[in-house]
Amino acid sequence: MTEKDLEQTAEDQSSCCSSDTVCAGHQEDGVRKSHHSAETKQKLVHRLNRIEGQVRGVKSMIERDVYCDQVLHQIASIQSALNSVGKLLLDGHIRSCVVERLQAGEEEVITELLTTMNKLMK
Repeated sequence: MTEKDLEQTAEDQSSCCSSDTVCAGHQEDGVRKSHHSAETKQKLVHRLNRIEGQVRGVKSMIERDVYCDQVLHQIASIQSALNSVGKLLLDGHIRSCVVERLQAGEEEVITELLTTMNKLMK
């Protein structure tokens, strides 16, 4: 994650309770919701759209019998891009959701976070 990404995440989190987001513990109808700014959502969706295109490209490469090494390089690129999206989400989650829940005395968030991090590190 770049310094610019970290600065943007901090900026996004500082405005999480704007009029177009859910607050009050970030729940709606008893269901936890994320509270990313519109700009952060747009950036994440853009990254995911690029990843989706890369996946379609790998499928096409396989259908065209492209040399395995080239396909594997593209797969590594996709995995890296997904990891980047995961890092951005995890950073925002820790800085906002986890902190807020800890401040509210919800210690179980630590177990939830550790479970999530273990899944990301597989």
